[in-house]
Amino acid sequence: MDLQVGDRTGSDIFNKNGLLVVSAHTVLNSSDISKLNLHHIDYVDLMIRFDNSSKHEEEVILPEQEISKHAKAYEEAVDGIKDLFEQVEKSGKLDESQVNDSFAPLSNEFVRERDVVSLLLTLNNQDDYTYQHSVQVGMISYYIAKWLGQTNERALIAGKAGYLHDIGKCRIDKAILTKPGRLTDEEFEEVKKHPAIGYQLIKDSNMSEALAQAALQHHERFDGSGYPHGLKESAILPLSKIVAVADIYSAMISSRVYQKKRDLLFVLRELHRLSFGKLDPKITQVFIRNMIPNFIGKRVLLSSGETGYIVLTHPSDMFKPLVQVDDHFVNLTDHPELVIEEVYV
Repeated sequence: MDLQVGDRTGSDIFNKNGLLVVSAHTVLNSSDISKLNLHHIDYVDLMIRFDNSSKHEEEVILPEQEISKHAKAYEEAVDGIKDLFEQVEKSGKLDESQVNDSFAPLSNEFVRERDVVSLLLTLNNQDDYTYQHSVQVGMISYYIAKWLGQTNERALIAGKAGYLHDIGKCRIDKAILTKPGRLTDEEFEEVKKHPAIGYQLIKDSNMSEALAQAALQHHERFDGSGYPHGLKESAILPLSKIVAVADIYSAMISSRVYQKKRDLLFVLRELHRLSFGKLDPKITQVFIRNMIPNFIGKRVLLSSGETGYIVLTHPSDMFKPLVQVDDHFVNLTDHPELVIEEVYV
């Protein structure tokens, strides 16, 4: 109860169920403090308290300003990957320095972001799907690696792997990639060539083998049902498993000419299902556990037509939270007929 807007957290804050509520080094706003109270967090380790009377007070950035900054970096990264695709089409080779320059705006902002859900809700739209998808997969891959406890250096490699995972699509007919309908068997076989193409492009450009393998294996599945080589479990490299989770999540939450985007919480439930056989279970569960707390405080539309706010996640069913609708609460675990149809920023 002693927290003030502008306080900075000194360490990650978890609730009693082990879910991340607020990340370390977060400059707290009123929404963060409310979230901590909702999770019944009694104590918070502070890194520094800003003195409002100090002439040297560090600027406190509001959430709207943060999103605006991230949006700018996101747009620059989208433009960067688009330029990379065009450059490879012309020269047949990736320029590593161009890759680094394109990825830099995104990597510089990674460490600042704490509310990944708000960022995805704000930045997700239908334009330039292939390029936006690449940026989203890079972004999500970075956070998954961090949530797995990897160093920032390794997490940045994961981010770059996600950023480049679909580079092989630059040599797939655009008419197929943008087709407004289901692909024929022949067209799908053509699309399935992009992992191998991406692998070769990255290899020929003398870039990291890890990046090349992530491009090659991001469609492989735990049960051997993926492509291009039908690899199973341990035969799939850890970095490729991270990118696979990020790839599926981004694809399912995105609008495309033939697919209406699906709600972020619904897609997490789908990922949970896929963790039993298709995706690495540990990586998927870590991703879900760290994403769920970001939904607290978000406005939602229920299948009943009512709108409200998520105030608490349920310990035994994280996909059925407690929702406040006007002056009353709806516990979705008690109402199996109700589902969340949409989450708003």
